[in-house]
Amino acid sequence: MDKKDILKLVDHTLLAQTATWEEIRKILDDAMKYEAASACIPAAYVKQAAEYVAGKLPICTVIGFPNGYSTTAVKVYETKDAIANGADEIDMVINIGFLKDGRYQEVEEEIRQVHEACEGRILKVIIETCLLTEEEKIRMCEIVTSAGAEFIKTSTGFSTGGAILEDVALMKAHVGKEVRIKAAGGISSFEDAEKFVSLGANRLGTSRLIKMMGR
Repeated sequence: MDKKDILKLVDHTLLAQTATWEEIRKILDDAMKYEAASACIPAAYVKQAAEYVAGKLPICTVIGFPNGYSTTAVKVYETKDAIANGADEIDMVINIGFLKDGRYQEVEEEIRQVHEACEGRILKVIIETCLLTEEEKIRMCEIVTSAGAEFIKTSTGFSTGGAILEDVALMKAHVGKEVRIKAAGGISSFEDAEKFVSLGANRLGTSRLIKMMGR
């Protein structure tokens, strides 16, 4: 793949706790310059970012991030607030403890409620693959498909590991045809990115690829 084609799949990301507006603005400028799929930034900057890009770039933000154990009501409120502030895409973290408790219906219902709060905008469901068994990953593929979300996403990038090729291949084999896949966390080269895409990833969550272009 051409580097430009890969960059069009990138959610150019800055979610560090120390992120400043100056740093966020740099992410936005670079994402627009290289025609990234979106910029993924903290919710507190969504309104300012949406006004800054003025429709030239989709703004993505994260909900229940990074641990996923907020209540459903809080996640729904976060989502509605982000949408009101101008977010175009939402990446939410599941309640991993509920999944491990076997509370599958509650996990699915939460995704449904957040998806409804998105009001037609893209929802990506972060399942944090590094913390799950293979059985749990497969179950989440089924749940995300049933709940109607647009994407399943590997990782927050804030846990014990990020995206690995085997997880993307597993997701591709088990999600519904209409569900797309986002690989995120640890994608550090265009070669890696192309491998993820070849296995079925439709989006890539990373900041490194566009930074490489800048260097």
